[in-house]
Amino acid sequence: MIEFLDPRAEPGLPADAYDLSIDLVDGPLDVGLLANGFPDSVAFLRQVETALAARLPHLTFHHYNKGDASSVVSDTMLDTIVAECRAVVAAYGH
Repeated sequence: MIEFLDPRAEPGLPADAYDLSIDLVDGPLDVGLLANGFPDSVAFLRQVETALAARLPHLTFHHYNKGDASSVVSDTMLDTIVAECRAVVAAYGH
């Protein structure tokens, strides 16, 4: 006999509401896509861009790749992201 177990459990904490600090719907907006350097993080963010652009065509995307998952974003890259973007999607994990 095979028995399947469902590993999901009820959350132990209530979910907190999350409000965006910027309005993604109103007007043009520059969004950064920051790849963390893990394999396929760039490809994953291209799919994120495709999905976001389909729903929010007024967004403009800027691509960044820190190239090394074990390092932090350099000050130079961070300054560039802050200067060019109002929002950032960072790909973490692998």
